[in-house]
Amino acid sequence: MSSRVAHIGIAVRNLDQAVGVFAALLGLSPEDTVTMGDQNLRIATFDMDGCRVELLEGVSPDSTVSRFVESRGPGIHHFCLTVPDIEREIERLEKAGFRMIDHTPRIGADGGRIAFVHPDSTGGVLLELHQKE
Repeated sequence: MSSRVAHIGIAVRNLDQAVGVFAALLGLSPEDTVTMGDQNLRIATFDMDGCRVELLEGVSPDSTVSRFVESRGPGIHHFCLTVPDIEREIERLEKAGFRMIDHTPRIGADGGRIAFVHPDSTGGVLLELHQKE
């Protein structure tokens, strides 16, 4: 797989509060804040020289991020790799025995195509694959 780390997703309880903390910590202002209604998420993004930090806040109790924070608390939710051909990567991983959450790519916050690998098959780490649009 030819890839690079695209971003690290961090689940937070309160996005506005977390943005203040990470802005001070990183010495940066967020590049963007978006709401993804279909996933019940608000996301603030910091660009760190090509690798982003995404702060993720669930906007409803049934969102995956809200459930994550309820069960595990705030913290690293996933990391994301940019891949050149997401369909080929999904097929390769499935053939290698990895369990996919997404068998078909969907649209991510930046408009690119994404798919998640289930943490049960990666030693507990949620991995996102990303192909730029």
